[in-house]
Amino acid sequence: MAPSDDKMSDTDEKIFIGKGEQPAWLTLALGNRHGLVTGATGTGKTVSLQVMAEGFARAGVPVFAADIKGDLSGISEAGAPTDVLLKRAAAMGLTFQPDRFSTVFWDVFGEQGHPVRATVTEMGPLLLSRMLDLNDVQEGVLNVAFRVADDNGLALIDMKDLRALLDAIVPDPSKKGSGGDDDPLAPIRKAAQGFGNVTRATVGTIQRQLLVLENQGGAKFFGEPALSLKDFMRTDRDGRGLVNILVADKLMQSPRLYATFLLWMLSELFEELPEAGDPPKPKLVFFFDEAHLLFNDAPKALMDKIEQVVRLIRSKGVGVYFVTQNPVDVPDTVLGQLGNRVQHALRAFTPRDQKAVAAAAQTFRPNPKLDTAKVIMELGKGEALVSFLEGNGTPAMVERVMIRPPSARIGPITPEERKAIMDMSPVKGKYDTAIDAESAYEIIQKRLAGTAAPGAGSGGGILGQIGAIAGTIFGTNVSRGRLSTGQLVARSVTRSVTNKVVGGVAADLGKSVGGSIGGSVGRALVRGALGGLLRR
Repeated sequence: MAPSDDKMSDTDEKIFIGKGEQPAWLTLALGNRHGLVTGATGTGKTVSLQVMAEGFARAGVPVFAADIKGDLSGISEAGAPTDVLLKRAAAMGLTFQPDRFSTVFWDVFGEQGHPVRATVTEMGPLLLSRMLDLNDVQEGVLNVAFRVADDNGLALIDMKDLRALLDAIVPDPSKKGSGGDDDPLAPIRKAAQGFGNVTRATVGTIQRQLLVLENQGGAKFFGEPALSLKDFMRTDRDGRGLVNILVADKLMQSPRLYATFLLWMLSELFEELPEAGDPPKPKLVFFFDEAHLLFNDAPKALMDKIEQVVRLIRSKGVGVYFVTQNPVDVPDTVLGQLGNRVQHALRAFTPRDQKAVAAAAQTFRPNPKLDTAKVIMELGKGEALVSFLEGNGTPAMVERVMIRPPSARIGPITPEERKAIMDMSPVKGKYDTAIDAESAYEIIQKRLAGTAAPGAGSGGGILGQIGAIAGTIFGTNVSRGRLSTGQLVARSVTRSVTNKVVGGVAADLGKSVGGSIGGSVGRALVRGALGGLLRR
């Protein structure tokens, strides 16, 4: 529904979600207090997600949503005024007006959207360890590898950089002179062994896990040009928020990669965005479908950090909405921070299911007019129990409502429609071609060949100068262009310094330089919002 004079239309302050005995409104100023959309398969979760995304976009709030089944892509095309939709709209006091929303498609594999990439450095050892399903010993070796890369100015951009570094940190008995004083990689190997006994067997296990990840297509995720999250936070010419859709049907075949990727995005948002307090509307709303994958098998240290990021990212103006089948999929420590709730039907065929329904009912503020646990099992398709935060930040009593019909198309778009949208994308050409800049792999190969230039990989030259400037700014100890503390604080400032000091040169160097500098600037202490666990 486009804005109109209808009493139930969206306003500048709130979004109309549905209507029962009372209308259900989501207050924009409380949209960054996070939310939860739950329900069994086929009960209407995707439509509720689309209604919320449309409302935020109309209000000028950019949206990011993972599209597991492809159904959400229809938001980019105007909806058809079918009899069912017209009847439902009329019952709510709405005039159905087909509408479409400016959409950008993203795809980790670069097949149905713009490629999404991150550097190995930005991902960091903690999230990478989870992605590779490493044990504590293997994770420790990966931490050593990252530390050695920091100390030796070896930029970790893509998978071959990490592979080359892992091979470099331990001697190879099959190669003559490997590990000796005349070994060109002796400084790297000695540095690694200085952190403990790093064995080739452990490195070999990590390499095999990297191969598994590559076979799943994960190698396409690591590289450059790396994603700038500012490209998610755009509005169109009409002032509406851009709807960013992550095509995740293929990505879901690697659920650990999917969950880790979205967790990385949250950490990057937390790192890059300034404090916003309580803005009149969110800066960005993030919908995390199949949210249970984020929490499955996560170690306690990681769970603690997820809870911290969810709690604190609100102050950056970002709303996070988890979409899953049952509220029990989300840990209590996180669930307690999700104030805006939409609960679709749950089925209770077993004692375990009945317990899940009871648990879901207990997450709502009770309404004396409703038996919440009973109603959850009676809800029809398109119906939901909702409870949104009220003006003072407390949850409203749970209400049974019919979700409003979306204005855009319900269901997927055609390949031809997708191509037309991609051709008009505001980021067309920015990410579509991969760049293979000189990084750890190339530097190590040059050392092995005896052709590395003096100071190569040590952060000299422009990087050293910028590092020295950043060191002056932060008052920290600088060694060969590498700050000893604070990547999280320094990354954004260092990139700014890069642009001001070297101008066009920095533009040519691109994010490789920015990532290298930012990586050198205290990577060993903080690597993204979750990198604080590096030394847990």
